[in-house]
Amino acid sequence: MESETKNTILIIGGGLIGLSIAYEFARNKFKVEVLSKNRSESAGFVAAGMLATHAEGLEDELFIFGQQSQNLIPEWIKNIEQDSGIDCGLKKCGIVVPFENLKKLKKFKTYKYGKYLNQKNLKKEISGINTNWEHGLLFEQDGQIDNRRRLMRALERACSMHGVKFQEGADVKELILEKNKILGAKVLNATGEIKNIFGEKVILCCGAWSKKVLNNLPIFPVKGQMLSIQGPENSIKRVLFGPNTYLVPRDDGLIVVGATVEDKAEFNQGNTPKGINQLQEGIKSLLPEALNWPQMEHWWGFRPCTPDFKPIIGKTQIVNLYIATGHYRNGVLFSAITSDIMFKLIQEKTLNNIETTFLKKFSFNRF
Repeated sequence: MESETKNTILIIGGGLIGLSIAYEFARNKFKVEVLSKNRSESAGFVAAGMLATHAEGLEDELFIFGQQSQNLIPEWIKNIEQDSGIDCGLKKCGIVVPFENLKKLKKFKTYKYGKYLNQKNLKKEISGINTNWEHGLLFEQDGQIDNRRRLMRALERACSMHGVKFQEGADVKELILEKNKILGAKVLNATGEIKNIFGEKVILCCGAWSKKVLNNLPIFPVKGQMLSIQGPENSIKRVLFGPNTYLVPRDDGLIVVGATVEDKAEFNQGNTPKGINQLQEGIKSLLPEALNWPQMEHWWGFRPCTPDFKPIIGKTQIVNLYIATGHYRNGVLFSAITSDIMFKLIQEKTLNNIETTFLKKFSFNRF
């Protein structure tokens, strides 16, 4: 078994975080295997791809984590694009957050990082914005990436180029434990066979499904429904981030609209009339004319949430088992720094003070 598992990194979960970590290890010449049951419903495949550290009003360590990750993203994406040959749609397009009054604007956690917009300038930035919005903040440092159509495909291809082995349809039934060490996972594969898959280091990246693999993880799913509309090209150039709805414009005029936040939906699949109506009301509240633009697609997914809305990243009490999950609404934003820190941690490389603080703040032991 030792010869089979030497330098093998076994990643359980093939969503955005799992693929990001797989890519980091594979490009550094490690043998990597990714087990994934159904990637299409993972948060990374369905998210809008906003890079909104400032526009989302993140606080404390999450804010710093987001800033650090946004600093890493350009180089990270450049490497993925070079290895995959796929443009990932990274744009520092800026994000506009509208407000009904100045009191609400000044209460916004990160307002000092934004450029103030009066109603006249708000209309200049977002032509056709609902007149209910009298003020706004423009966060020029924030942006987006086309994760659904580009980044996920690029990561898959880049991983494959570096030799990552994928097992799609792999349902992990249990972890194989010997004393205080994980040997691997017992898996029901797509053809109905039970197989043991081994690895020297095992990383749990199962997103909303993490608790099904490790029962004591405080992770629960929060369903999000989304849709896309086809607007005129360049109808809006900035992301528009309202209190309950956001509009994310792609280069070809497609606008991603999200997202419901359903913490009682468990793993109930499918779009619902209530969810789609909520998104349509959100469009109306932000950009009324967009209600007339054709709807192109509806979809849904499940965000991995923890009780304090912060991720779980780092070691466990089992010597070779690591966790990277619970990124909730910010998996796209946090993917670059998570993969970087996980690689350094597992390879026992020197971590700086900020990285050490992150691991302490996001440790499984806080629960």
